[in-house]
Amino acid sequence: MARASFQIGATTVAPGSRATIDLQLTQQYTHNPVNLPVHVVHGRQAGPVLFVSAAIHGDEINGVEIIRRLLALQVLKRLRGTLIGIPVVNVFGFLNHSRYLPDRRDLNRSFPGSERGSLTARLAHLFLNEIVRKCSHGVDLHTAAGHRENLPQVRADLGDAETRELAAAFGAPIVINASTRDGSLREAASALGVRTLIYEGGEALRFDEHAIRGGVHGIVTLMRRLGMLHDKSSHPPVAAPVLAINTSWVRAGASGIHSTALALGERVAKDTQLGVIAGPFGENPTPVLATAAGIVIGRNKLPLVNEGDALFHIAEFDSTQHAQQRVEAYQDAIASLEEFERDIRR
Repeated sequence: MARASFQIGATTVAPGSRATIDLQLTQQYTHNPVNLPVHVVHGRQAGPVLFVSAAIHGDEINGVEIIRRLLALQVLKRLRGTLIGIPVVNVFGFLNHSRYLPDRRDLNRSFPGSERGSLTARLAHLFLNEIVRKCSHGVDLHTAAGHRENLPQVRADLGDAETRELAAAFGAPIVINASTRDGSLREAASALGVRTLIYEGGEALRFDEHAIRGGVHGIVTLMRRLGMLHDKSSHPPVAAPVLAINTSWVRAGASGIHSTALALGERVAKDTQLGVIAGPFGENPTPVLATAAGIVIGRNKLPLVNEGDALFHIAEFDSTQHAQQRVEAYQDAIASLEEFERDIRR
């Protein structure tokens, strides 16, 4: 029995074909239309329907490049199931290098949205109903917010056994059990029964090759786990991930200029000095101390800080030494993925 075609909006995609679709969102006050661009790869054989989205926050652009590289892979010619790539969800923010939409709302706090609500609510409603509702699984790609950077990591609801398995299959070095936030895409997708992972890596408005490679590798590995791509046993996950038992931010104890040489992925002990904050003449130096032992998975790159600003994100583990070894193994593997990349392009 032939597989049915796949429909988004007014466009029908036949089995074994692919199409780029513009979902009409609104019209600007300049008379120019604004569309949500979507690319569908509809395999000849039945299988899961996976959406991969990026730039829900318009300044988080690493995911745009991840999806561009993903859609260029030749292995998709043998796809089982359907892949939906949405590289730029927040078109307005992307054009303006902004996290938000013109109404200053955060799209990732506006789901499930409303057909007659604000501009942000309408975009959330369109995305959820035209795309997410038609899927079985999803991956939402993010970076850190402005002036911050994140070590590659997966966040998911690990209370669900299948989601936990998929999070491990992705292959990021760190997995965080993260509850869903009110109004988030992941919360809305979960309510529809669509298991969704969050991949974080890099910083806003910058391409991070390390995080991009890790994202492409992770999605391909996940698709193999789901049976959407032929499994290549010669290419196992780059490293078995470790589960963080807790995460917390170290905050600035004073206002001033923050100096640090600490990098992402470094192991720290409790009360380790991570940096120092002082005035512009070097007055009143205040040390920044680790509040827990663990691995640095996020940091603030802006040296100008106010008291209370989040500076370092530390993940805690049952064995910090084991976690550091996994992070180092991941970093080494990502740096040498040429054979994997050649294979998935065939």
